[in-house]
Amino acid sequence: MTDQPAITVDGNRIPLLGFGTWMLEPVDARRMVAEALRIGYRHIDTAWIYRNEAAVGDGIRDAIGAGHVARDEIWLTTKIWVDHFHRDALLSQAEESAASLGFTPDLLLLHWPKKTPPFAETLGALNEAKDRGLTRTIGLSNFPSAEFRQAQALSTAKLVTNQVEYHPYLKLTTLLDTARDLGSSITAWSPLAQGKVADDPTLNDIGRAHGKTPGQVTLRWLIQQNVIAIPRTAKESRAAENFDIFDFSLSAGEMDRIHALARPDGRLGDWIDPAFRWDDEG
Repeated sequence: MTDQPAITVDGNRIPLLGFGTWMLEPVDARRMVAEALRIGYRHIDTAWIYRNEAAVGDGIRDAIGAGHVARDEIWLTTKIWVDHFHRDALLSQAEESAASLGFTPDLLLLHWPKKTPPFAETLGALNEAKDRGLTRTIGLSNFPSAEFRQAQALSTAKLVTNQVEYHPYLKLTTLLDTARDLGSSITAWSPLAQGKVADDPTLNDIGRAHGKTPGQVTLRWLIQQNVIAIPRTAKESRAAENFDIFDFSLSAGEMDRIHALARPDGRLGDWIDPAFRWDDEG
């Protein structure tokens, strides 16, 4: 298997390319997680609200049973849903998620920022989940920079990532800088812009120069920024294609051409509480 690049955050080595399971039905989640691990992925992402944690755990066990991987080679992420942000509910869901997976997750995220309960209660409970051994590390998802900083100030443990939408059509300079300042990382969901990169002339042009698809170029662009990417697919062939990005690199000029694709209306999934505002990227 190709040696994969990883980012080290607070002493934890996180593979830069992961496999996402958003909107995968349980039967597909089990099949695709097992296949992804066979292909060589070593980072799996799920969430309580996806309703497939048990299937993801089954897929991991299938891959372990087939001899494709050992548990300690896998980085496994799940998320606390916003309805469970009060202390007792958060700890209860953390227990439920670990039981459903059949494994202690390596990373437990808060799925979206929420005004109530106060951040202090939720971050305290997230730290308590870690202290109780319900997760190895903790982090965030979909937090703008101001709330990212506020959450870290309230957290005893390092928040090792902030998982947000990121792809060539979205500028994320401020949040990337914030993550760097905090000694954290950014994980990109919908890294292929929900398939929109496939028809992009610039990405196709760069891909031709390397014998790669627009999707492969996009994932390479992300990991060359030390951004973790978690593409999701229900097709084995696409999972293999997405993994085949470690035998080429993009030039500084090519990276800049892709950055230039960002546009003000580039965001595809905006479910943030209206009490919060995304970073102003100018």
